[in-house]
Amino acid sequence: MTASRIAPMALYQEVAERLRERIFAHELKPGAWIDEQALTEHYGISRTPLREALKVLASEGLVTLKPRRGCYVTEISERDLDEIFTVMGLLEGQCARDATTRASAADLKQLEKIHADLERAAATSDINGYFEANQAFHQQVQRIADNHWLQHVIDDLRKVIKLSRHHSLFSDGRLEQSLTEHRLILKAMLTRSADGADLAMREHIASGRRALARIAASRTEAA
Repeated sequence: MTASRIAPMALYQEVAERLRERIFAHELKPGAWIDEQALTEHYGISRTPLREALKVLASEGLVTLKPRRGCYVTEISERDLDEIFTVMGLLEGQCARDATTRASAADLKQLEKIHADLERAAATSDINGYFEANQAFHQQVQRIADNHWLQHVIDDLRKVIKLSRHHSLFSDGRLEQSLTEHRLILKAMLTRSADGADLAMREHIASGRRALARIAASRTEAA
């Protein structure tokens, strides 16, 4: 009886993950209608696990369910990004503050190790490597902060940000600027300045938003 209850749950979660990957890769583009029949045929599943998967994605903000019209990949506007990044700054700033007061010597040593990866990637203009190290840095700060609810909300908001067609690191000079910002965050944490870590992290998030805005503006001008 237990096995029969677990199996369908595992199926819809797998379907949700596959659709999530396609959305992040923009194979399913913002604003695109989700063709449920085509997907059930493609994955060889019934409508039930697919619709459960879509409910999961809707709860994450990745798709929008419209009565009598179906399901669509969420379109994220510049206003959405402004509002999301404002909230992200508050949440990640709090994480940096909490992590600064709670970090053990081993925690900080690991953060320094991750930062060294950032330095190496920046030195060779390795954007993909920098992106991975950047994610690891933020995840380490959040792990040290040890607040499950903060982590949960941050993760969900980062998923929505991925709906944006742009990435801030592709803005001219952003990689170097981001590295400078990480140095300030790390310095504040190493010196146990909770206020400084909070402020530096908020500025880092705000700076990322400004970089995205510059990219969007340049694409609009080019069009």
